[in-house]
Amino acid sequence: MEKWNLMTVAVLIGLTVRWTVSLNSYSGAGKPPMFGDYEAQRHWQEITFNLPIKQWYFNTSDNNLQYWGLDYPPLTAYHSLLCAYVAQFINPEWVALHSSRGYESQAHKLFMRTTVFIADLVIYVPAVVLYCCYLKDISPKKKIASALCILLYPGLILIDYGHFQYNSVSLGLALWGVLGLSYDWDLLGSLAFCLAVSYKQMELYHSLPFFCFLLGKCFKRGLKGNGLLLFVKLAFTVIATFILCWLPFSTRADQTLQVLKRLFPVDRGLFEDKVANVWCSLNVLLKVKHIMTTHSQLKLSFALTFLSLLPTCIKLTLQPSLKGFKFTLVSCALSFFLFSFQVHEKSILLVSLPVCLILNEIPFMATWFLLISTFSMLPLLIKDGLLMAFLVTMGAFSTVCVASLSILDKTSEEHLQLKSFSLFASRYIPCFKFLAKKIKNGFYISLLSMGILTLLSATLDPPHKLPDLFSVLVSLAACLHFLFFLVYFNIVIMWDHRNGRHQKKIS
Repeated sequence: MEKWNLMTVAVLIGLTVRWTVSLNSYSGAGKPPMFGDYEAQRHWQEITFNLPIKQWYFNTSDNNLQYWGLDYPPLTAYHSLLCAYVAQFINPEWVALHSSRGYESQAHKLFMRTTVFIADLVIYVPAVVLYCCYLKDISPKKKIASALCILLYPGLILIDYGHFQYNSVSLGLALWGVLGLSYDWDLLGSLAFCLAVSYKQMELYHSLPFFCFLLGKCFKRGLKGNGLLLFVKLAFTVIATFILCWLPFSTRADQTLQVLKRLFPVDRGLFEDKVANVWCSLNVLLKVKHIMTTHSQLKLSFALTFLSLLPTCIKLTLQPSLKGFKFTLVSCALSFFLFSFQVHEKSILLVSLPVCLILNEIPFMATWFLLISTFSMLPLLIKDGLLMAFLVTMGAFSTVCVASLSILDKTSEEHLQLKSFSLFASRYIPCFKFLAKKIKNGFYISLLSMGILTLLSATLDPPHKLPDLFSVLVSLAACLHFLFFLVYFNIVIMWDHRNGRHQKKIS
């Protein structure tokens, strides 16, 4: 009983922080003519409520795609329609065709914030609680501490409750998918993940680990027996789920192609805003977008993304385990973020979710990554007027992780899960000597650099000739960190021989 009382307190703290952040400004507040993501979500409610399904993704006189046209999969559109029905019941002006564009009021802000809160409460929060409650081989207090840390992760809170999006829906569905696979409910796990992809196409960042893990299980069971039966069941589940979600848009080929074109806007080029990935960082020295055609950029980004995630996916297929699955989710999502085509700064949340899932296993490195992931979105958050919310939530998250997970005491080679790699390297490189102290010192240097760049971004105006200077510096610093983390996670995956053992429960 005490365990559940404390877990309830942890959830209430997480929800309180969320609602407090929601009292702040949002993307595009009072900034015509396009406003921001808040208006995009409201506009999708307007479109889905007033127009027939066949027009949702097409450019028409009633649906100008240049003004926040739908560019997420059907499940997002259905969610917008559901919210629109509630909005219409409360105040029809909120979703009136054309006349509601740029609508802003305190009542409407309360409604929109509430829709995020309810979606979070129904989908994401229960998944986090269940995941942490059934963590293996740790005390009840550590389970509650893990849940509190995950629920206080500032990146997701600031984007969903500050900037304004519904990332908790797709991330929550993906987490339900992880839970399903963790307990051999493979069909339910596959169903949940297909729903996540049908809500936001960026969930494809997680698709290869799901595929490789399930394929590996089929191989282990034998493709002439139970493995083949499992493969057929999984294939049927995946196909049936996508058919149900996409059926209204699959009646005509041109309609399906139009939806796909909206979901994957190749014409936009390699990148747009200041994102903490390789292409945006490389652009500081080498103008890739100017020296290569869009088609060549697409091929190059695909090749580098594929090569960077291939080794870990192969190992997961050959040696499927829950630990390997979770770490590969991190590695693959980070590879997509760093090297893939048309990445947005908010996509780092797709890496942060699986990092939250291994917070208990490598608390020091996971906490460090989660802080950097939030910091990488600093220019966007300052633009939205969320600097104070950024500072407070970052401070609260850091304090809770240090106090409850003792992250600063868990920096040995064993705690960092680098012991196998150190033994391997020492055997073949006589002069090699891995010092965990260097990583801990790097953490402090990282905190210092984040503090300096945050101070500069918040207090100084950039030079007139370099208006994006501070945004570029933040992106460069975060990108270097992410490259380091990609190497680290790949080392942990490739040199952890325990991954070969199948585990029945979440570990």
